[in-house]
Amino acid sequence: MLEAKVTYVDGLQFIGEGSSGHAIVMDGDAEVGGRNTGLRPMELLLIGIGGCSGMDVASILNKKKQDLKGLEINVKGQKAENYPKKFTDINIEFTVKGENISEDAVKKAVELSMEKYCSVKATLEGSAKITWTYKIIEE
Repeated sequence: MLEAKVTYVDGLQFIGEGSSGHAIVMDGDAEVGGRNTGLRPMELLLIGIGGCSGMDVASILNKKKQDLKGLEINVKGQKAENYPKKFTDINIEFTVKGENISEDAVKKAVELSMEKYCSVKATLEGSAKITWTYKIIEE
């Protein structure tokens, strides 16, 4: 079982610590009472889906013996205007960098992550429309 502990510091600042022992600072904008010293919780959701899918794609491409030199995942989330202001749309763009990278391998890796392996995507599915694209940059 995964666990997390979130501890209040002051204002709107909190420290979140995972069962892995790693920690992150969260805070709000100054205009809502925070001091802007950390990530927003909704940003962490986008980072989570980017990291989860990125780990999948990198692992799959490495197993397919692709010469992966870089992988960037840009995630954009559109929030509803009314509370609870949840994400309504999330778009994930994978930019794969390498030498002689097979487009078929990238397409398959992204599809496997999005349709089978990424637990963060599966958790958010049904709550937000999630779309993805990929591009390959030859290095």
